[in-house]
Amino acid sequence: MTESVLLTGARLPGGARVDVNLVDGRIESVLEAGDTSIGVSHDASTQVVDLDGRYVIPGLWDKHVHATQWALVSRRLDLSAAVSAADAVGIVAERLRHGDADAGPLVGYGFRDGLWPDAPHRGLLDAVTGTRPVILVSADLHCCWLNSAALAQHGRGEHPTGLLREDDCFAVTRTLGDVETDTLDSWVRDTARAAAARGIVGVVDLEMSWNVDDWTRRIRSGATELRVRFGIYPQHLDRAIDAGLATGALIAGTHGLLQVGPFKVITDGSLNTRTAYCFDEYPGLEGLAHSRGLLTVAYDELVPMLRRATQAGLVPAVHAIGDQANKLALDAFERLGVGGSIEHAQLVAEVDFERFARLGVTAGVQPEHAMDDRDVADKYWPGRTGRAFALASLLNAGAELALGSDAPVAPLDPWVTIAAAVARTGDERAAWHPEQAISVEDALFASSDGRRALESGGPADIAVLELDPLAASTDELRRMPVAATLLGGRFTHNAL
Repeated sequence: MTESVLLTGARLPGGARVDVNLVDGRIESVLEAGDTSIGVSHDASTQVVDLDGRYVIPGLWDKHVHATQWALVSRRLDLSAAVSAADAVGIVAERLRHGDADAGPLVGYGFRDGLWPDAPHRGLLDAVTGTRPVILVSADLHCCWLNSAALAQHGRGEHPTGLLREDDCFAVTRTLGDVETDTLDSWVRDTARAAAARGIVGVVDLEMSWNVDDWTRRIRSGATELRVRFGIYPQHLDRAIDAGLATGALIAGTHGLLQVGPFKVITDGSLNTRTAYCFDEYPGLEGLAHSRGLLTVAYDELVPMLRRATQAGLVPAVHAIGDQANKLALDAFERLGVGGSIEHAQLVAEVDFERFARLGVTAGVQPEHAMDDRDVADKYWPGRTGRAFALASLLNAGAELALGSDAPVAPLDPWVTIAAAVARTGDERAAWHPEQAISVEDALFASSDGRRALESGGPADIAVLELDPLAASTDELRRMPVAATLLGGRFTHNAL
């Protein structure tokens, strides 16, 4: 049976009034309001929805999320307000004083120690936690701070400081998703509904688990709010190849919603953790080990890994934040003669901007990170911030941008992302490197999975807005009221 929806009284950004006809999950036509020159396929069973002058755009995508981590964060102790290690310890002590009787580990999230006047240390936590295991995860997910009880629990009782970085940190944080399956799935679905309410129709989920099983189960159980492309990590590469998984393939039995995504490799760390791999030393770390950051996958290891993945049909997505890490990732793409994406691309050497376009490498960027990290970038990348989070430089060089949040590092909200890309400020301060701002049109395109406009034949994935995004202020963009979201012609959010 044909399923059709007719959206009448709609407006395109800029003001043109249109009627949009959706048939069997696709856009059949986008006509000027009142245009009868082309027949519209609908009958008495067609659902007619009057949008009353609201604006319609292609449904939005977040091209970089960690869905399980985002779902878990809201259940963790919030450390985002901590301005020092002592302050973070005070927040932990306050929680323990006020009735957190759970005998399991106390997990906190969101500290940023890059600008702290004091250093995290296990002893500081031990003084207020006793034998209760405590694990505090940084906002960038690249380090975690444990007390002695938690260190012993994870086989690291002799660690001198309790501050674990990169792979040591990931080994701990992977255990924190051990929540009962039905409970975790319900939390993830809550986040999916919230994403749909912000106009999102799809995400690229780069959680470090074997995601195909998790999302197949969720979708078959009714979690159909989003299209999902799941990432595959090196520890699962053999399994993925044995299963015949190739980027772009749809997973059977998931209503066309679940698709194999990229092959994700993390080659360096992060700015706040001072492990992003750079050409220059970090101020204050001169002469120390890893003073330029940490290369977690060497070039000679990266190339054969990417070759094996691409030969199996998996498109690479390489995490690179520091400028030297970006150069090495681009070198690997060039040597192999393949495209893909570099995820984050936060600090790029001037000579490397044009390589993104020339090599067909998409820059998967998270504009809100520039707002969160502007101060720490000024401190640790002095004299180089003009090429940090350099969206305009990438675009001007001909590179393709794909915007995302890296949730939970930034909110899973495309309008927060778009506003940061356009305004280069997230508070009352003046724009940070305004020359790197991009237009609303370009930000929307980079958030719409390659769709610049609603067109006949395209997927009926649509966001309905109360305001014209092309005329909205920065604050209006960040808070953009979304009236409805349609995925394949069905409402996943409806506040009309």
